[in-house]
Amino acid sequence: MNQTIKQHAQQLRLSGLLDSIELRLQEAEANRLPYSQFLELVLQDEIHVRHQRLIERHNKSAGFREQRNLEDFDFSFNPSVPRSRIYELAACHFIRQHRDVLLAGPPGVGKSHLAQAIGAEAVKAGFVVLYRSVFDLVRDLLEEQTQAGETRLLARYLKPDLLIIDDMGLKVLPAKSGEILMEIILRRYENRSTMMTSNRPIEEWGKLLNDVPAASAILDRLLHHAELIPITGRSYRLQDSAKEQNTRKTAKRDSSKVE
Repeated sequence: MNQTIKQHAQQLRLSGLLDSIELRLQEAEANRLPYSQFLELVLQDEIHVRHQRLIERHNKSAGFREQRNLEDFDFSFNPSVPRSRIYELAACHFIRQHRDVLLAGPPGVGKSHLAQAIGAEAVKAGFVVLYRSVFDLVRDLLEEQTQAGETRLLARYLKPDLLIIDDMGLKVLPAKSGEILMEIILRRYENRSTMMTSNRPIEEWGKLLNDVPAASAILDRLLHHAELIPITGRSYRLQDSAKEQNTRKTAKRDSSKVE
């Protein structure tokens, strides 16, 4: 490659173009590509690399606990999980329409996996996502107890196109935190989308928040435009645990046979 081209590409920070230009030059020469087509190809390479890096940055800033996708989810294990509705959510129309989602069901049925997988699809579609488990939420609320801290917390939770609050019900929120969560939900209502997962009946949310009026206000807004998806059935974690136990037993038997 011409050294001057390389230097110009470095100055312009066209790293995607730099990575592919040698191959593209060979392709252009072998196939006698017109200049315009060659230029189109190297620019597409640069755009692709920049898009992938943007997705990586947004995935990192989203704070997902695990990188999940729908292709890895076993819909056959729990027939109660509505595959078509989940894939419809992954198309992100609900975010464009500023609607909300509540995935409700017992522990282990795949709610967190689905929430993070849908969040990952939203990132790919260009949306800003913030994922917080209820434990993250509690830490945030305890760390930001000053007026300035509360303002920072609100700014962080109000900004994303999709806010995911996972595992509501696993931990009781600190005193007075119901008011802050209520403000977050009220201000996001019909402006941004919120997704929650919960393993507790909505009738018990007053106890979880230590604030029955706040819980009522949150649920009133959240459920108004919400896609409510109840999930029942067996626990994936118990299934995985049983598989591990069977694997260990099989390995033990094979080992004893060898001996």
